Amino acid sequence: MNDERPQTSVLARLTGHTAADFAERFWGRSPLLARRQERGGGDFGELFSLAAADELIADRGLRTPFVRMAKDGKTLPEKDFTAGGGAGAGIADQVDEDRVRRQLDSGATLVLQALHRTWPPVRRFVDDLVAELGHPVQVNCYLTPDRQQGFSHHYDVHDVFVLHLHGRKEWVVHEPVLQHPLRDQPWTDRADEVRARGIEEPLLRVVLEPGDCLYLPRGFVHAARATGGLAAHLTVGVHNWTPQALATELVDAATARLREDPELRRSLAPGVAVGEAAGIEAELELVRRRLLETLAEVSAEEVAEVLGRRAARTQRPAAVAPFATLSAAESLAPANRLRLRPGLMLRLESAGDGDWRAESRAGQCVLPDSVARALRRLEQGPATVEELYGVSGADLNGLRMLVRHGLAQIGEDR
Repeated sequence: MNDERPQTSVLARLTGHTAADFAERFWGRSPLLARRQERGGGDFGELFSLAAADELIADRGLRTPFVRMAKDGKTLPEKDFTAGGGAGAGIADQVDEDRVRRQLDSGATLVLQALHRTWPPVRRFVDDLVAELGHPVQVNCYLTPDRQQGFSHHYDVHDVFVLHLHGRKEWVVHEPVLQHPLRDQPWTDRADEVRARGIEEPLLRVVLEPGDCLYLPRGFVHAARATGGLAAHLTVGVHNWTPQALATELVDAATARLREDPELRRSLAPGVAVGEAAGIEAELELVRRRLLETLAEVSAEEVAEVLGRRAARTQRPAAVAPFATLSAAESLAPANRLRLRPGLMLRLESAGDGDWRAESRAGQCVLPDSVARALRRLEQGPATVEELYGVSGADLNGLRMLVRHGLAQIGEDR
């Protein structure tokens, strides 16, 4: 498995703290406000802008769910800002720039969702942040008209970095009503508690300006309102891995083993009263004892393998251009330099007869032994085609396989 990491810390650029200091003092614990000057300057314009938002809405043919709109704390129906694609486009949910404009003019907030899939600078930023954090990341953009509040007080079930892009927005942050909420513990399950917390004295009240960054661990109740014109910010959502995820996979692995135990597959006695404690107490004690024994047998390697496969599904590898990739594979030459495609989460397993199965976020393929050796060499860093000849024994056609299968790219590290 290989994960290339950015040369400079993304966390340091966002927060003004070293990655180690941020992890020790703030990660999952408390909010952090980093003003533009504390971060070392920059207004995040290299990531996204109002002009970029205009381009996505007017020129890129976005469809739902990549866009949603909200007003007065409620999400608007899709028909209020989408329309059919017209002749030759049999779709009904393409974003309509005129409807979006009218909704914005009436005070609605526009949300551009999953920018890490639709805007290349954001995608590259997310690739670097994921490499550093090890947790899945998503990015949305919120554009709110003057004096409007798109969403009422709520909390998120993922950590958030707010990167302010344009205008000014006042953020009010309150202590959690539930510490470290999980994905299936949304604020709507505790709406009354959240509303009550929202009228208490806030933990933090701050106006963000371009270049400011606000970190909010999951669970902190918050609301935001534009002040002084249209306001825009990126919300970088970190979908946290938790000990609960480890517990789930551990128990699932143990339960799968117990299915192979014939003693636990037999029928309970006739007349059993499963709804009464006395009716199941003896059998439950047997199950509890077997379960505890089996839990102790499940190895960290087993749990890591399952979680690794889950992690592979949470993000995509670094983007590649399909036509350019196939063309580059055909023109590959000894002087070309190859590097492993970033973000692959690569696994190599024996496929028998000397072949190897390469499994990654790019898919699965079977490679000859010599090509697999070349791939392992690229896990250590870039190398020329000529170098790979010597260390792996793979020929030019074999190395072309790595490019065609999306495992290797031509060129230096970006």
